[in-house]
Amino acid sequence: MIEINCKHKHLYNGSLCQECEKIKNYANMKIDKCPHMESKTFCSQCKTHCYDKLHRDKIREIMKYSGPRIIIFHPVATVKHIISSKLH
Repeated sequence: MIEINCKHKHLYNGSLCQECEKIKNYANMKIDKCPHMESKTFCSQCKTHCYDKLHRDKIREIMKYSGPRIIIFHPVATVKHIISSKLH
């Protein structure tokens, strides 16, 4: 989703801009450390909020923009995500 956001808002050409790369690295680091990752579907529904406020707001903005557009760019991944969220 970060790639979709960066491509359309920052006009990236294959690699993420510096700001989006930092957000991606931060999110990946937090995901790797999350004790609930295997059992949750969305971070926003989790009772443990891992992200600091600044990153949480930026990630929320990215999700808001990219969420509706993801089905166009990654339809199979979108359907898998929807199915897996219904199974949990």
